[in-house]
Amino acid sequence: MAESYCCEVFCIVKMNTKSSEIKSIAYSCNGKTLTFIKPLIMAIVNITPDSFYDGGKFGSSHDVLRDVEEKVKQGADIIDLGAASSRPNAVEISEEEEWKRLETILVEVRKEFPKVFISVDTYRASIAKKSAEHGADIINDISGGNLDFNMFDTVAKLDLPYVLMHMLGTPQTMQKQAAMKNALETIKSEFKLRIDFLEKKGFRKIILDPGFGFGKSVENNYQLLKELSAFQDLNFPVLAGISRKSMINKVIGTNPVTALNGTTVLNTLALLNGASILRVHDVNESKQAIELVEYYKNV
Repeated sequence: MAESYCCEVFCIVKMNTKSSEIKSIAYSCNGKTLTFIKPLIMAIVNITPDSFYDGGKFGSSHDVLRDVEEKVKQGADIIDLGAASSRPNAVEISEEEEWKRLETILVEVRKEFPKVFISVDTYRASIAKKSAEHGADIINDISGGNLDFNMFDTVAKLDLPYVLMHMLGTPQTMQKQAAMKNALETIKSEFKLRIDFLEKKGFRKIILDPGFGFGKSVENNYQLLKELSAFQDLNFPVLAGISRKSMINKVIGTNPVTALNGTTVLNTLALLNGASILRVHDVNESKQAIELVEYYKNV
């Protein structure tokens, strides 16, 4: 009994130590500081006509700005602007089209909300560079550097926080991938290689995203969610992007429009398992989940 008890205490202390290390991380960007003392909300703002949930919702820059304003009022810490859809089987657009959709919106959001962190969702190094020049604070790369081999050199030079996501294949092929064996260890191993590559360039402003739904089976997704805290061993904040995805709908029979409750349940599990950022469509419900989980943890 004594040996079992000691082992349990050691595990708890180890987990809490890792959590404390993550909370102490601070990333500077454009005169602001991104900290992880409390879980953050990254609010999705799609300016695409074909995203899986809200594609085509906003017909003008005025509509986008009002959406951003509402999300900021509800408690969003980061606004994530996406101009190229990454849904399964999405049609790839040109670099010129992506920047055409993004440029004006980025400039206007930056001007109207100077204190809010702005993330740009792109896998193209050229778009990342232009976005930084126009006020973006964070680069969110769904490919983790795999779709543009200039990305790592670019983010190292920009010295802005970088979301390193894991994806198998491309948006056009990812759902044709077979289920991953040992998903957690495979993704951790790939993360270690990419982290090492970035660190050799002198860059450490990394946020890890296991890429729920991007080339994983439903079982893979839930395995990763269940073991999310294991990524804390890599000593970087972890982002969970679960909002309204098929991993919810395939289990409980909902669809992207009716998946809010399922999203909140899985976001809560992600928070309990160590997520530092929730990437979401619905800010208010996510903020409530964070407040309740933080209260629960601190009782």
